[in-house]
Amino acid sequence: MPYSDSETTWELLLAAYTQGYFPMAASSESKTLEWFYPEMRGILPIDDFHIPRSLAKYMRKSPFAITTDRAFEQVIKSCAATAQGRESTWINDAIIKLYCELHTRGFAHSVECWQQAGNGEVILAGGLYGVSIGRAFFGESMFSRSSNASKVALVHLVELLGKAGYELLDAQFTNEHLTQFGIQEISREDYLVKLEQALASQPENCFG
Repeated sequence: MPYSDSETTWELLLAAYTQGYFPMAASSESKTLEWFYPEMRGILPIDDFHIPRSLAKYMRKSPFAITTDRAFEQVIKSCAATAQGRESTWINDAIIKLYCELHTRGFAHSVECWQQAGNGEVILAGGLYGVSIGRAFFGESMFSRSSNASKVALVHLVELLGKAGYELLDAQFTNEHLTQFGIQEISREDYLVKLEQALASQPENCFG
């Protein structure tokens, strides 16, 4: 069901996540949000997360400086921006505003990968953001301006979640890109059971 920007609040957004719903806009120019409640859900295993051999080798070179919650608004706006091969996105102004509000209130977090450019300037090379409630983390979007940057951010996120005792990493949908990390597709019913368990307790703080 479409909701206008004014009808969607951060409180409604949080409540929706706890029931298995999440919002998306039809495009970055859309003035409404639509709620999704898929029959099949993609989740990434935290304990058995698979790091491809080539990526592990690349990461040993420490190509990025990694931070959390250092540049949340910059990350979500970078995820919303168009790029080659991605002429439109589902992140509109309302989503940016809502998730920045969640971030201010401690419910939304980002992972950033920084890289030194040729002129010596340190730039945001990639990152991701998502929502944290209880021991569940709901991954929303990621972006890369440098090779492997979003993948490195994801690996770092999983390491943080594992150490803090998170139980659920929701990727919403399965796709070819996430297959390499061992994504699993489960039914809505099984997802809701995992979600309820993850929401029952609090993890250690691993952001900021």
